[in-house]
Amino acid sequence: MNLIVAVDENWAIGNKNELLISIPADHKFFRQETTGKVVILGRKTLETFPQGLPLKNRTNIIMSTNKDYRVKDAVVVHDLAELLSQIEKYNTEDVYVVGGESVYRLLLPYCDVAHVTKIDHAYEADAYFPDLDAMPEWKITADSEEQTYFDITYHFLKYERVK
Repeated sequence: MNLIVAVDENWAIGNKNELLISIPADHKFFRQETTGKVVILGRKTLETFPQGLPLKNRTNIIMSTNKDYRVKDAVVVHDLAELLSQIEKYNTEDVYVVGGESVYRLLLPYCDVAHVTKIDHAYEADAYFPDLDAMPEWKITADSEEQTYFDITYHFLKYERVK
């Protein structure tokens, strides 16, 4: 399973249920990686999407502990066991965890590849991704050239779990 995330230099991912910054090239990369694939996300992350709707041209699996929660054009699961059962239908290489913080933390042990947009800036934040650089089981296997968006620099990094 994969995950895809944009983080700042402190591994922050959001503040007040919003992304820290919106970088067009990062959104393009996200679309290229996930279109036609399966995305797993939490309810609060879904609510940050345009009109709170599932992503087009993807199988959306929403995690919510609310047993009555329903989303048109998405699959809703209520716990880890139900999620793992649901994703057995798919090639694990086609499954992407896309947030938020609690979903990333829950599913990180099940992921082998992490696509990380690392932004060279520290933002005010209240949501964080685990620091992969501090985990010996994760190694950077690909690093893009430095990218720029106005005065912000960032890199597209690929981390892989060491087997």
